[in-house]
Amino acid sequence: MTISKSPIFEEGRILTSTVGSYPVPEWLMAYPSEQALIDATRVVFNTQREAGVDLPTDGELYRFDPDHPETNGMIEYFVTRMDGCRSRVGRADSAAFRRKSEMGFRVKPAAVVDGPVGEGILNLPEDCQRASAVAGGPFKFTLTSPYMLARTLLDNHYRNFESLTLGIADVLASQAADLDCACVQVDEANIPGNPADAPLAMEAINRILDRVSVTTAVHFCFGNYGGQTIQAGSWKPLLEFLNGLRVDHLVLELAHRPDDDLEALKDIRPEIGLGLGVVDIKVNHVETPDEIAARLEKAAGVLGAERIRCIHPDCGFWMLKRSVADRKIASLARGRDLFAGRNHS
Repeated sequence: MTISKSPIFEEGRILTSTVGSYPVPEWLMAYPSEQALIDATRVVFNTQREAGVDLPTDGELYRFDPDHPETNGMIEYFVTRMDGCRSRVGRADSAAFRRKSEMGFRVKPAAVVDGPVGEGILNLPEDCQRASAVAGGPFKFTLTSPYMLARTLLDNHYRNFESLTLGIADVLASQAADLDCACVQVDEANIPGNPADAPLAMEAINRILDRVSVTTAVHFCFGNYGGQTIQAGSWKPLLEFLNGLRVDHLVLELAHRPDDDLEALKDIRPEIGLGLGVVDIKVNHVETPDEIAARLEKAAGVLGAERIRCIHPDCGFWMLKRSVADRKIASLARGRDLFAGRNHS
């Protein structure tokens, strides 16, 4: 298997990582400021490192908007900062968006596209640098997939979904080369339920991956809205799509998925490392280290331990209480260590 571009990845060692979001600390919501955001990001990094996480994330706290708590800013933060996207959404806009029917759990668009999309005031390198200043070591920086962003918009300009999606991809790709971190991860939670759009999503995501100079990852899940799965489907219909990504490793939801999804991953091309979800973020139950190790052993029995690049939660932690999230993070690292001890004794 090809070793990724980051020195944190080593042959034969399974890393622990998180996917992205972390519960917004109550004191940050109560007293938001730039300094409070920096302090909170430092707390998120330290919490993960003290628990033994090898490749932590910044918690995506910089995206949080109390006006859009249901998405933790993973949509609105991006599109409302881009040129061509209007954040003021009127009654007629909402009615037109509802007629699209693809996004049944949203009652209005994240923004309305009235002109060509451009980077506007979106500044991901600056966001990444803020995290880097308090990261305390290698970390992963995340951004939302162009396909997922495009699906939440009402397009009054391009009137062509492919043109809109690729336009957003080019905006994100133009900033991806300047992200100073150990790993850049693209997040996609819509394509698992819409495999017919896989060729478009693949082209859009690859445009970003091609511009990244460090280790790359793509995270896929079936949605997490109010702790519920949004997209129906399975991994098997997506194999051609996954194999077509020019990525170092995948970050996949598996703890909340049926066993045959694990079997399907045997057909992922060997150059792509596998990141396996072993922590269920849709329940408050805190997995024990033994449960984590057992899930890892099961996956290794199907896929081979050499295929597993890292383990992580299924998705981000933003919908859980901090007390639950922190204990799940601690079990993640302890479970990996338990598995490693059993397989090297």
